[in-house]
Amino acid sequence: MTRELVVVAAYDSQMKWAVGLAKQFEAAGWTWSVLVPSDLRHAISDDQLSAAGAAGYQLMPWNELLVAAREADCVILSLQGPLVERFTDDLALLRRDQPRPSGEPVVVTGWVGIIIEKIVAGYLDRARSDVIAVNSADNLREFLNAGQRLEIPADNLLLSGLPLLPIHPAEMKTGPIRTVLLADQPTIPRDSWDRTYLYQRLFDYAAAHPDRRVLLKPRHRPEESTFHRAELHPEAAIKMLPAAPVNFEITYEPITDLLGRVDLLLTVSSTAALESIGAGVRTAFIGDFGVHEKHGNHVLINSGLIVSFDKLIADLLPTPDPSWLADVFVSVDELAPAERILKRVTELLDIDPSERPSAICSRDGYLSSRLAIHEARKKMPSVAQRPAARGTTYRPRIDELRRRAAQLGMALLPGDAYRRLRAIVRH
Repeated sequence: MTRELVVVAAYDSQMKWAVGLAKQFEAAGWTWSVLVPSDLRHAISDDQLSAAGAAGYQLMPWNELLVAAREADCVILSLQGPLVERFTDDLALLRRDQPRPSGEPVVVTGWVGIIIEKIVAGYLDRARSDVIAVNSADNLREFLNAGQRLEIPADNLLLSGLPLLPIHPAEMKTGPIRTVLLADQPTIPRDSWDRTYLYQRLFDYAAAHPDRRVLLKPRHRPEESTFHRAELHPEAAIKMLPAAPVNFEITYEPITDLLGRVDLLLTVSSTAALESIGAGVRTAFIGDFGVHEKHGNHVLINSGLIVSFDKLIADLLPTPDPSWLADVFVSVDELAPAERILKRVTELLDIDPSERPSAICSRDGYLSSRLAIHEARKKMPSVAQRPAARGTTYRPRIDELRRRAAQLGMALLPGDAYRRLRAIVRH
């Protein structure tokens, strides 16, 4: 009998993570499809879909999606934490109200990259899953501690490693640096003055090393949208600076395609850095904005890779800390991360749904209280009830208008007028 996998995602980064797992399931004989909740905020362009490796997807309202996903053998939820919580809670209530003797899907959740915020909150959002794919050993330690304190069994925690990464990082490349890549992040840094500073420093690097090809890889094209969207797109920001050095260029090639030709990757806190290290590329986290939660680099202190642009220009490159590498590149066995997840799902398919981790974790403690709170809210006045769906199909259009207004204002208005406009479009 052919097993069926359903992937649920709403953005390109989520799609990339989930499709990477789905390919492993496909290699084991599974069929798979992608569902996108139509009544929630979502944005996946054709180029993003192609880069993720998916043939297509089906838009479906939340309640219909929940019912459709229940018919699969496994569901990979590649959504932001609050929506994972909502899905798993809704599924638990559906199972309670419409029980059936067998055939419930194994629910898999995880994180699409480095967890830079809401570490414990993100774990709790995913705690009613059958498999929580944990990216690193340090994350696992935090989750185990939180679960113990809140009486949540650890049955669903799987130290899988990030599916984008190999078991062991490749040997670091040596030799001359010929190509340098900056992996841009849409909202890190957030402020326009910091973003233009970043690009100017990249220009400075290119000018100091005219024999090197210096690439900037934006997270998305100006007309595209992602979960995190740039208020000031790199293309717009660069037009505000003096002319770029001749050895500088912008590229939209996928990171995975670029890494084979790159000798040094720079970023503030992007997960692309982990892919880079995994591929044996010299890597550095830019520390010019300081170490701060808003930059996401506070979780990277142990890497040993945070460095200033001045040192980068002087070719004083950092090296990764071995203990940090051991936390990030999971080698508890010789299985790749996606293989570990598939193995665990296969084991759980043979277990009665009432004895799977999602059921065990829901019986007592924190998660049982969460469902009780949901039920109590239903009996309260509407002002005490949560909105049925956070974000609608209109939200992407509103956000796009805000982004375009910000770009136009930055280009055309004096500084004070632009700041007033930005305050308006944000509210």
